[in-house]
Amino acid sequence: MAASEPVYVTGHQHPDTDSIASSIAYAFFKRSMGIRAIPCRLGPVNAESAWLLKRFGFPEPTLLTDARVRLSDIKLDPPTFIKPDTTIHESLRQMQESGHTYCGIVDDEMHLLGLLTKGDIGEVGLGDTHSNIDILSRTPLDNFVRTLDGRLVYEDADMHINGKVSLIAMTGNAQLDDYQIKDRIVILGNDKDAQKRVIEKGAGMLIIVWADTVAPDVIEIAREYHCPIILSGHGAMNTSRYIYFAPPAKYIMETNLVSFSANELAEDVGKKMLRSRYHIYPVVDNEKKLLGYIGRYHIMNCRNKQIILVDHNEFSQSVRAIEKARVLEVIDHHRINDFSTTQPVSFRNEIVGSSATIVSTIFRENQIPIPQNLAGLLLGALLSDTMNFHSPTTTPKDLQTANILAAIADLDLDVFAREMFAVTANTSGKTYQEMINQDMKIYDIKECKLSISQVIVSSTDEIRSDAESIQPVVEQFAAKKQLDFSVLVFTSILENGSVIFAGGNHAAWAVEAFPNGENEEHSFQKDLLSRKKQILPLLTEVISKYL
Repeated sequence: MAASEPVYVTGHQHPDTDSIASSIAYAFFKRSMGIRAIPCRLGPVNAESAWLLKRFGFPEPTLLTDARVRLSDIKLDPPTFIKPDTTIHESLRQMQESGHTYCGIVDDEMHLLGLLTKGDIGEVGLGDTHSNIDILSRTPLDNFVRTLDGRLVYEDADMHINGKVSLIAMTGNAQLDDYQIKDRIVILGNDKDAQKRVIEKGAGMLIIVWADTVAPDVIEIAREYHCPIILSGHGAMNTSRYIYFAPPAKYIMETNLVSFSANELAEDVGKKMLRSRYHIYPVVDNEKKLLGYIGRYHIMNCRNKQIILVDHNEFSQSVRAIEKARVLEVIDHHRINDFSTTQPVSFRNEIVGSSATIVSTIFRENQIPIPQNLAGLLLGALLSDTMNFHSPTTTPKDLQTANILAAIADLDLDVFAREMFAVTANTSGKTYQEMINQDMKIYDIKECKLSISQVIVSSTDEIRSDAESIQPVVEQFAAKKQLDFSVLVFTSILENGSVIFAGGNHAAWAVEAFPNGENEEHSFQKDLLSRKKQILPLLTEVISKYL
């Protein structure tokens, strides 16, 4: 893989602590191997993850919304730009210095107003001068001075130019009578009598070449007739050429632009480019501020994202359009279901209670030291996923790894676990609608679509007493997500058990999998803790019975 091409390390949708921490840790490991790895998340972090990230000094991973490349993922050509009042001459000079044939025109806040190309400037320099009369007539006096490297001898607020230009080579009175000079920009040599005569005939502006000074009586006449005077820094021919490049760039910029947003997918942009013939396109952000430029070669050279899946392998739980990504690796401890790729991948799946256990093992296998704060983060993930070693998915390897991480992080396992689960079990201020979404996974089993949400609570007594408020939320969730049924599990690690609610057309199947006690609803299910090892298998067994 190219050294500069990023690799996105991401957990599953509705990320839990193991998904977040393992993504951060494995991205750190890959970076230590010289790979540009970026930890990602596929949704908001829960309270437990947020607490751990803050405690150990880690920022939230980048939110990844699509496996396809967006323009924001591509290294754009730099945002060369000018301001609207920049002269055409200055714009051309900037293009030559930057090596580009285009320049965006922006306001003071970088909002894109238009685009200027060498083609636009070429039309000014090579086209009929008649077409430039209007823009010359509106050009500020200072623009002429800057463009001609000149010096302003006399300025007049009541100047009157119509945009037409006269270059006078012969200056006798007889010849001057033949010229239409009124309101014109007149280019003239160092002949005092001719200068006076031109001004008296109503010239709108006098540009003098091959002269260092202007006689005082000429200036006096210019003041009488409101005719500004400029001493040009060039000869007659270059002055006559450059003068047409004095207008502001905004007068000739293209405003009917084909531009793209940084959020657009590269594959969609490529299709839109086929409908036009431009060689470069501006890219803007959501506020229409210029970010850079993109060409066809960018699209031709870009490929969809390189992704490493952590703590999941089912495409249904992964980032949008994962099937179009280049999946490089999988680090997981769940069942293998709908996973398939077009190219070989490194696939590591172990029967352990947490992906953090696998990632920690990989560090040790490669003799890469785990930083103290990262060890603390991984320990939190391991405790979370094994429910403080009460989950039936817990293995001796999890216990061994936890002790190693605790030693590296200089933490007391029991004290740290109590602190963390106090945060996990705090549901105050959260609605049941928020709870059902915070740690939810969707499964397709024998054409039956179900969701399992798990919420950690300190005690299940309050939950059971509020059943009338919870049940409608589960029913509404199943209907909104178009599920056959939805299961909401409230788990108390301290009580070592769970209470289950189910909604949807097949909610009775959940009751069959987890029977209630006599004359009870939502009975306490002792020793029921693991979604992966206990809840999902029992639900799968019942679904298979009916389908």
